This record gives sequence, C-alpha cells and structure tokens, in this order.
Amino acid sequence: MADFIDPRRVPQRTLCTGDRMPALGMGTFGSDRFGAAEIAAAVAGAIRCGYRLFDGAACYGNEDLIGEVYNAAIREGAVTRDELFITSKVWNDMHERVEEACDKTLADLKLDYVDLYFVHWPFANYHAPGCSVDSRSPDAKPFSVERFMNTWRQMEALVDEGKTRFIGMSNMTVPKLEAVLPLCRIKPVAIEMELHPSFQQPELFDYVLEKGIQPIGFCPLGSPTRPDRDKTPDDVADMELPQLVEIARAHGVHPAGVCLKWAVQRGQTPIPFSVHESQYVSNLKCVTEDPLTDDEMAVMRSLDQNCRFIKGQVFLWEGANDWRALWDLDGSITK
Repeated sequence: MADFIDPRRVPQRTLCTGDRMPALGMGTFGSDRFGAAEIAAAVAGAIRCGYRLFDGAACYGNEDLIGEVYNAAIREGAVTRDELFITSKVWNDMHERVEEACDKTLADLKLDYVDLYFVHWPFANYHAPGCSVDSRSPDAKPFSVERFMNTWRQMEALVDEGKTRFIGMSNMTVPKLEAVLPLCRIKPVAIEMELHPSFQQPELFDYVLEKGIQPIGFCPLGSPTRPDRDKTPDDVADMELPQLVEIARAHGVHPAGVCLKWAVQRGQTPIPFSVHESQYVSNLKCVTEDPLTDDEMAVMRSLDQNCRFIKGQVFLWEGANDWRALWDLDGSITK
C-alpha cells in the first residue's frame, strides 16, 4: 500500500465564493504517451493516496474510464463526492453547444455535477486530435468578444442549472480578460494558464490574483512528456536549471518537488500529471512539508525566461501565421 497523505495536510485555496479547493491536484492529460486506462488507474491510485483535486477535459478522451474510477471510489466509501473537486472543460468544437458538451461529460464521469467547468480555449477553432503543428482549420477565426460571451452565457446557465458549481476560463490574456470580465454575470473563479519556473507570466498572474481569481497552473514541471509536436529547439528544461537543481539538492528532493513547492507557495494551484505512483505520491507529499525559504523563492523568481511551451499554433486563423498572434503580446487583442 502506497503512502497516504492526509488531505487535511494539503494546503487549500479559498475561492472568491468562500469555497475551498486543494492547492495541488492531478492533471489527466496523457499527451500522446499514455492511454486512457493507464491514466484512469493513476487517478484511482491518487484517490487512495490522498488526492482530491482532479483536472480533466472532454478532449483528453478518457473521461468515461475516469468516471468509472470516481464511481467505484465513491461507491466503495474510499471518498465522498463532496470531498472531491473535479474539473472539466468544453472543447473548441462545442462552443455553440455548451450544455450538450457538459451533459456528455457528466454522463462519462458518472456525476450529477462537476465542481469547475472551463472554456478550454477562447477560440472555437477546432483541430483534429494528434494533428501536426502545421494543421490549420479553414473555419478558424480570431478571438471575438461577442462569440466568447455567447459561450460564456451558456456556461453561466450551467451554474444556474446546478450542472457545475463554478465556471472558469483558460488560455486567456490580460487584454481578453479586460474585455470580457466586465460583461460576466457570473465571474470565473479560476483561470488555467501555463505556469512553470521558466514561464511565470507575472503580468497575467498578478492581474488574475488582483481580480480575486485563482490561477491554476498547467505544465508545472515544464511538461517533459508533452507531445513532440509542442516541442521546439529553444525550449528550456525547467528541472535541469542549475539553480533549481541546487535547491532540490539542499532539500533532498527531486527537482519536480522544488517546482511544486514554488508553485504552491507563490499562490498558483499546480496540476502535475504522472501515471507512476512513486511520482504522484511524492508530488502531493512535497507540498505538505519543508517549504522553500524566502531566498530560494527569490532565486526561483529569477528563473523566468518567458519560455512558453503550449503555443497553440493549430488554432491560428487565415492571415495569422505566427503563434504569437494568439497571445496579444502588444497589449491589445490581435484581430
């Protein structure tokens, strides 16, 4: 039997509603490297080990098997439903049919509700699973406040209907948030964004916190198992950064532990992924003990190199040939 980490020892985040969620969870995107059955087995093991936050999405292609795990864990008394915090996301091809997408997710997960439902990307630009980075949809369009808010109104209706407790956004930018937040009847409680030591997004991170929105960080370890299509020659290997390795040595932990300690102490909620029990146990355990010092946190802050891994090239529209068009780098929404 693997170590059990008492969930009460895991730091908690207080959302703008006053509700709480764990400050570390498990991601369930298996890249192209792990099958749905492997990921579902890891979720089952993680529940036994003390994880209570699980981040999922329809496009990951594994919600049906993970739903069997949730159902069995609750039925067998390993955990109660209200002890779990379960997220999912509406995929780009369902922005006009959000309720239908959520209903499918609920059926697959064998749940009456999810805790947090995200708009996965702010574009309704679809691409086939596993496509190359050069793939482009002829129907792709740039971000539109009107189209996004049409989707968001459907998200708000899910809260009204009790199909999700909270709603959130993902892969946003400050200009996009500035445009849509004043129009929201129901505020997002969380924003998912890429966050790791070499990509800290300080402007977006600070903006989100100032708005009372919880940042949830994907790729918290630098995503070494991300799809090959998302890798480029100038990518930084976070867990090989010499200063980070030195801090890990001082604490007697793997560099992954330093990435996660830093993330939780900084204020984001990381969602690392692993199918290996020893790894996901140590990921959870490391944030319950032996925090980084203020000096070490300062060193970690200095490691930011603005190195984005998930560039989103496949969502580009005709006339936008560079992935930077997705991220509004000049301070305004790219048309």
